[in-house]
Amino acid sequence: MAEVAKPDADTVQALRDMANRLRVHSIRATCASSSGHPTSCCSVAEIVSVLFFHTMRYKPADPEHPDNDRFVLSKGHAAPVLYAAWAEVGGISESDLLRLRQVHCDLEGHPTPRLSFVDVATGSLGQGLGAACGMAYTGKYFDRASYRVFCLLGDGESSEGSVWEALAFASHYSLDNLVAVFDVNRSGVAPLEHCTDIYQNRCAAFGWNTHLVDGHDVEALCQAFCQAAHMKNKPMAIIAKTFKGWGIPNVEDADNWHGKPMPKERADAIIELIESQIQTHRSPVPKPPVEDSPQISIRDIKMTRLPDYKVGDKVTTRKACGLALAKLSHENKRVIVLDGDTKNSTFSEIFKKEHPERFIECFIAEQNMVSVALGCAARGRTIAFVSTFAAFLTRAFDQIRMGGISQANINLIGSHCGVSIGEDGPSQMALEDLAMFRSIPNCTVFYPSDAIATEHAVYLAANTKGMCFIRTSRPETAVIYTPQENFVIGQAKVIRHSVNDKATVIGAGVTLHEALAAADHLSQQGISVRVIDPFTIKPLDAATIISSAKATGGKVITVEDHYPEGGIGEAVCAAVSREPDIIVHQLAVSGVPRSGKPSEFLDMFGISATHIIEAVKYTLKN
Repeated sequence: MAEVAKPDADTVQALRDMANRLRVHSIRATCASSSGHPTSCCSVAEIVSVLFFHTMRYKPADPEHPDNDRFVLSKGHAAPVLYAAWAEVGGISESDLLRLRQVHCDLEGHPTPRLSFVDVATGSLGQGLGAACGMAYTGKYFDRASYRVFCLLGDGESSEGSVWEALAFASHYSLDNLVAVFDVNRSGVAPLEHCTDIYQNRCAAFGWNTHLVDGHDVEALCQAFCQAAHMKNKPMAIIAKTFKGWGIPNVEDADNWHGKPMPKERADAIIELIESQIQTHRSPVPKPPVEDSPQISIRDIKMTRLPDYKVGDKVTTRKACGLALAKLSHENKRVIVLDGDTKNSTFSEIFKKEHPERFIECFIAEQNMVSVALGCAARGRTIAFVSTFAAFLTRAFDQIRMGGISQANINLIGSHCGVSIGEDGPSQMALEDLAMFRSIPNCTVFYPSDAIATEHAVYLAANTKGMCFIRTSRPETAVIYTPQENFVIGQAKVIRHSVNDKATVIGAGVTLHEALAAADHLSQQGISVRVIDPFTIKPLDAATIISSAKATGGKVITVEDHYPEGGIGEAVCAAVSREPDIIVHQLAVSGVPRSGKPSEFLDMFGISATHIIEAVKYTLKN
């Protein structure tokens, strides 16, 4: 390896001084808010100084520029030092730093994309590196651009399995544009304390280049980051030995100071001491980026060809989803699909066969898969679809939750929902997924009931701001809509109706087809019922449901292949809660299922056509 040039003495001193200014800002801000993590900020001050004022290439006046280097603060509790860096480059005012954590200030306790220089929300530890992997993958394989990605992690969070999922992913895909910096400050509950060689050996075992460094030596840090820029085919892990509270007498490397601001009676003396060490007032100017990323558009994607299905065709919605993704990919080259080793079951393999260069195999690591998708979608660089069994997304719920806080534009497809998957048994049955995604702010929840609706759901999701979830089923179901049918988010379809309807039945997916079968049987007995397909569970078409309920004597039956908690029934109950004359009878799966035939399960758990007929008759009788 060629010898790395050392920075000159003036640069080294300017970076030391900048680090101390970052310390002062962090101490002042956390004192003003009477909360925060100044000692965590102090341990990384030199790292942040070197990154923001020597290594990274970016435009301070345009933090979201597509060619800027990316920075992810995985240890989000050190947010004040990030804010301090942006104050030093003029991105925010120093007076705003003193409003840290106040309700009307965007400088929150942990970073969120309310700030233009934050791409993904962090603070739930262990997730930043996965998002950084997504950004680096996008930069290397989709944008083919020069920008690099830097992720700063705490040593404590490296106990999270998601960190090691990300380390494996980055190595497998040779993300040599990615640098992870481990702030090994020992304090807190980091199990390895200052055993930096163990961190180094573990990262090396995962296929990373590694570099041990004194995290408070700016000259050594400059050389480490320079070396990282020259390494090819492997990502770089810089293991920085630091001390929590560095520079603060009686606090540095002391226990029981995590998450505590400096006492106000001591703060002025501490700041005076640190400022006395500042020798220059020179602020190094960040280098501009290399502007070589492609101009793209991910908006207003049209369905240029109608769905190719006929009424009565038998198609699983999971396969229709795979076909729709492949079709969508021809409309926009920035559509990508991520899967977790389920592509032959989710039918995302159809997309992969047509566009292998836009398919990301994330292996059986769902937490990292969601984080990678968040990174891929950051700054509007891709239209990302995540595809796996809906049940397996539950283990990534925290990543999904943080995606909601990030206001991310990602789309998640969960197949094999409910007991209708049959023989595979309860570990594979998603029965909680609607509740999970309904709880995410601004998440659109699609539950298409046939292939036509599924294709529209995919196109609508691609054009919808915020997170989207598409729930698909394993059994084949009949196509009930014509190719010309139009679908709108928040608008239900009233499939059966007449002036003589006695009750309203609401179902989705397989249970909509059970509802239609029940309606046919009841019709033969002289009982007419209205059948509604909600299409989206969130937002729910409350107006159509209420008007239909009122037209059918206030009698509503919901039927769903999901647990009652948080599903369609509860969504409908909430929608009609201010209507005193509407009664909702809920049919849903209860208890823990087992292996068996899908038809047996629909009957066993009370969501078959037979049980719908019984519920209608019971409702009319009572």
